[in-house]
Amino acid sequence: MKHLGTIQLETDRLVLRRFTVDDAESVFKNWASDDEVTRYLTWPTHKSIDVSRGFMEYCVKGYADSSFYLWGIERKDTQELIGNIAVVKVIDEIDSLELGWAIGRKYWGNGYTAEAALKVIEFLFDQVEANSIYAGHDVHNPNSGRVMQKAGMKFEGILRQSGRNNQGIVDMARYSIIKRER
Repeated sequence: MKHLGTIQLETDRLVLRRFTVDDAESVFKNWASDDEVTRYLTWPTHKSIDVSRGFMEYCVKGYADSSFYLWGIERKDTQELIGNIAVVKVIDEIDSLELGWAIGRKYWGNGYTAEAALKVIEFLFDQVEANSIYAGHDVHNPNSGRVMQKAGMKFEGILRQSGRNNQGIVDMARYSIIKRER
């Protein structure tokens, strides 16, 4: 793969951009402090803006690495940060990448996450030259699976007790898309 790092991407409604430390308040307010948003995620709910600020500092440092991909999802019409999307695992040996995302509850059901995922997948295939992209979700969180389907991913199966999130050890549904399938 030709790692390019987190470069700004745009869709009709969204700007996918790097975070700055100044984004901490929006990240905290719009999704990271909501137990319902983080219910099926691998990181705990942020209990203070300081936790979100620490995450922003981590992101800013990470952007120096060309294989670090983590975007803030911003609505074009309001310039409001509503979530994030990231490559959460890189497997260079087989040109494979795992995606993950989180979006604020008040933005659920508007197609923003699928729109962001489609753009990121396009970038990862066309510019980074990935061969396969996959994602997984707790079987009790089917809405995330619908995002995967809308992003063109195909269901591969259930991996029993293969994930850990804020619910504990869980069964995971896995989806993927291969470059030649596009």
